[in-house]
This record gives sequence, C-alpha cells and structure tokens, in this order.
Amino acid sequence: MTQPSSWLPGDHITLRGVGEKVFWAYPAILVQDAPEMIAYYLRAGTNGKNTSHRVAPDEMLDAHKIEIVDHQWHRTDVLMLAVPGDAFSVYFMWETGTRNLGCIYVNLQEPLRRTRIGFDSMDNMLDVVISPDMDQWRWKDEDEFEGAQRVGFYSPEQARQIRADGEQAIELVLSRRRSMYEKWKSWEPNPQWGMPKLSALWDRINLDEPSERSK
Repeated sequence: MTQPSSWLPGDHITLRGVGEKVFWAYPAILVQDAPEMIAYYLRAGTNGKNTSHRVAPDEMLDAHKIEIVDHQWHRTDVLMLAVPGDAFSVYFMWETGTRNLGCIYVNLQEPLRRTRIGFDSMDNMLDVVISPDMDQWRWKDEDEFEGAQRVGFYSPEQARQIRADGEQAIELVLSRRRSMYEKWKSWEPNPQWGMPKLSALWDRINLDEPSERSK
C-alpha cells in the first residue's frame, strides 16, 4: 500500500531512527500534518524500541552488533515539531503529567521522510537545549559529536554541515520563527487520546516493499 499524502489529527503513527538498521521506534499521536509544520505527540509511558544502551560513536561503525530491545519512554511528555525539509526538530518537553515545561530541545537530524507507518529520520548526535523562556541556549552532546569525528563516523565536511545546521536552527527558533514556535507552549493534548501502539512493521527498513499496512 502506498504511503498517505497526509495524516489526520489523532492518527497513530510510528516514528523511527533509521540508518543501517532501525535504531529506535516509538508510536506517537499525530497532531498536525501540514506543509508548513508536522507535529506529533509522544507521551510518557509509551512502549517502543531502542538500543540496549547509550551507543558510543565507535559502535556506530559496526551497527549490526547493536542490540535493539523493548523500551518505555518516560520522564517527559513531548510535543515534536518539524518543518518539512529542515535538518532539525523542536521538542517541547514537559515533566510527565504536568504543564511544567522543562526545556525546548532542538534535535539535529536528517529531514523527515514520510513512510506508510509514520516518519523516519536519523539523529546527528549534536543537539541544542533552549530554556523554557527561550532566552538562553547551549550545545548538548558535544563530546559525543567530537568523538564521532575522531573515529571517522562523520567526515570533516559532514561535521561542519551538522554544526551549521545547528547554528541555523538556533537562529530560526530564537529569532526568525520565534513566534511560530512560541504559540505551541500553550498546546495541550486531547484528553480522549489513548496510548498509541507500535506498528508491526517497525523493524522493516524498506517500507516500500509490498506488505499489509499496520499502524
């Protein structure tokens, strides 16, 4: 079955980190699917898949050895926002079950790829953390990012591009698109939404292969 041109609010989708293999997968609830912004919600308590441990940069060079296990997302309820084509997503991270905004997290990643079960991407290790009032920011995981360069996971050109993507993201979120992101601070999930379930196809890298659609 072909992938949908768009999802509807309340649809259950599966988000995945896909490189040489599927490194993580979580079900989420679609909030908005529009040309200018895709938004989806990952609530604490959601069951998905992730690596068995925090993967070191050198382990990424031999990805088939990395074990993927059952994992439950916890600690935060997260609204994820992505502009199609951007090399980052913006996460509003609330303390579980509250409206206490812990931070705004800028996840540097490959642009979203639409699939028939949801969306795929791949993290780029370096990230940005922005204060809830959007007045301060800092880089996150710089040591890991530099380690990935030392072992050759990222070439110098790739590393420069990822950092440039981060600098652009900071400018967009804190300045040029600030009002667009700020309005999402007051967003609240629909209390009628249940807990989403992971697609049975979560581990299939090539979702273009014929198969019955499952969400």
